[in-house]
Amino acid sequence: MVETAGRVTLWGIEVFLTIAEERSISVAARRLEASPSSVSQQLTNLEAALGAGLVDRSSRPLELTPAGQLFRRRARAMLDEAEQARAELALADLSRLTRFRLGMIEDFDADVTPRLLARMASDLTDTRFLLETGASHRLADQLDARALDVIVAAEIGAPADWMEVHPLIEEPFVAAVPKGQITALDALSNLPLIQYSARQVMGRQIADHLARQHLTLAHRFELDSYHAILAMVAAGAGWTILTPLGILRARRFLDAVDIAPLPFAPISRRISLSARAGILGDMPAQVVQHLRPLLSDLIVTPATDRFPFLAGSLRLL
Repeated sequence: MVETAGRVTLWGIEVFLTIAEERSISVAARRLEASPSSVSQQLTNLEAALGAGLVDRSSRPLELTPAGQLFRRRARAMLDEAEQARAELALADLSRLTRFRLGMIEDFDADVTPRLLARMASDLTDTRFLLETGASHRLADQLDARALDVIVAAEIGAPADWMEVHPLIEEPFVAAVPKGQITALDALSNLPLIQYSARQVMGRQIADHLARQHLTLAHRFELDSYHAILAMVAAGAGWTILTPLGILRARRFLDAVDIAPLPFAPISRRISLSARAGILGDMPAQVVQHLRPLLSDLIVTPATDRFPFLAGSLRLL
């Protein structure tokens, strides 16, 4: 066996950066799919190779030493270079891409995501795909922490300077009301608002927009499930504000609700593909090329066919 003690390895650098981000050896080990003992040993080997302690193991959560903080900046650059080299080799010969870590917004997990993976798998026959679905802000955190290579998520602010962003689709927020309910604001003011959870980015976006309109709407329920919200609307318990994507995910309730434009100033959100700039070469753009026809066929066309008022406001970017 080749002795690696005293050598700086890319695996050791990745372990160190993951520990620095998670501030826990056990959590870093779970993320890296390794044992805590092997992660701890890699850190020890790296510290021995550099001749400096990088992590204060006595603190909880773990803290970087001054040497660790200095090395972290260099370590990021080294890992970026390695990832970029791997991506360039993979793009020259796609069979070389052994792993692709993709984060997808939950709104796409029933229709778009499976078809996207199937299309990519046909091109990248030897690639292992790691998929994570979740809320947009959690996916953004995972991209920032290098736990994901590419994410498709709602935009939650100005992109960081290390990101490349490819806009995909814009969708308006709409009103969902019990079947036959008048959608004028005066009528809806007498019906409780079933609010999407303000713990999520979309919920805060809705709440902020209502505040800008100087609207105070009575609500007793705040939920983070599209299905639960539309089930309550279908039962006549109130009305809600959602996006077409959210409504399509709970489409079994569509016959019991009416969908209409908001009875006040419009608001929309954008969903984009994001990656670390300059790391994956043309791969993010290739994923976008796979995604656009899927979004057109599975989202935009069926939604605008059923709700013609969405034409022009629900659109590819």
